[in-house]
Amino acid sequence: MIDDAIAELNQAIEKAHEALKRELSRLRTGRAHAGLLDSIRVDYYGSMTPLQQMAQVSVPEPRMLVVKPWDKSQLKLIEKAIIESNLGLNPQNDGTIIRLPMPPLTEERRRDLVKVAKKHGEESKVSIRKARHDAKDFIDTLQKEGDASEDECGRARDKLEEIVKAAQAKSDDIVANKEKDILEI
Repeated sequence: MIDDAIAELNQAIEKAHEALKRELSRLRTGRAHAGLLDSIRVDYYGSMTPLQQMAQVSVPEPRMLVVKPWDKSQLKLIEKAIIESNLGLNPQNDGTIIRLPMPPLTEERRRDLVKVAKKHGEESKVSIRKARHDAKDFIDTLQKEGDASEDECGRARDKLEEIVKAAQAKSDDIVANKEKDILEI
C-alpha cells in the first residue's frame, strides 16, 4: 500500500516534469525550432485545427521557419493565425509558403522570458508539492486505520521528502537550462 503511494507520487512528478518541459519548449530562445508553432490553431472550415495538421513546418536556417501548407488556399488563414498568436513573428507570404524570420531578442524581452520560465518552474513545484501532500494523506490514513505501523509510515514519509526534494531540484535544473538558453546571444 505504501509502495502504491510512492509510485503515484513518482508518476505525478514525471507528469509535472513533462508539462514543464512542454511549456518551456514553447518559449522563444532566438533560435528557430518547429515546436514554437505547436500552440497555433487555424480556423479551418469552422473548426480550430492545429497548424501541424495543415502544413509542414521546417527550419532551413537557424533564424528562419518555413510553413508550407498542403492546401494553398489556406495561406491567408495560416498567416492570420500566426500574427494573432502573439509570438512576435512577422510572417512573409510569397503565395506558396510562409517564411517566419526570427528577430533577435532584446535584452528586456530575454528577461521577460526568463521570468515566464521561472513561473512555469514554480507551477511545476506546486504540482509536485500537491502530489506529496496527497501521498502523505494516504499514508496517514493507512496509519490511522492500522494497515501500516507507525515506523513504516515514518520511513515512508522520509522517503517522500527525499523524492520530492530530488524532483524539485530537477525542476530547478530544467528551468536553469532554459534560462541559459534564453540568455545566450
